Amino acid sequence: MARPDAGGLPAGPWDQRVWRLVARIPTARLATYGQVAELLGAWGRARQVGWALRRLPLPTAIPWHRVVNARGSITMTPSREGSDWIQRDLLVAEGIPVDARGRLPLDRFRWDPPLPLVF
Repeated sequence: MARPDAGGLPAGPWDQRVWRLVARIPTARLATYGQVAELLGAWGRARQVGWALRRLPLPTAIPWHRVVNARGSITMTPSREGSDWIQRDLLVAEGIPVDARGRLPLDRFRWDPPLPLVF
């Protein structure tokens, strides 16, 4: 996989770790920000996972859209500048139903990776 960057600037080690893990989430599977943090050994750093994904330049091959909040929904907010709607469309295209409020059946589509994950 090519090394992604953040707008032409080298990505930091944390971002690289997040992106490598998220790249492993299979099609039609979901993970939460907190789940990604825990798999990286960084319990409680869900927000930092979100910021690392936000720094991804779009378009990207990394499936950032498969990471959702702990409530099993897409965070719908104007500050995302439309990426919330892109995320919704990408998930629906993978066969994951999303209701009008951005909620998903997380229990049915949650990624359960084989452990331990090796990077």
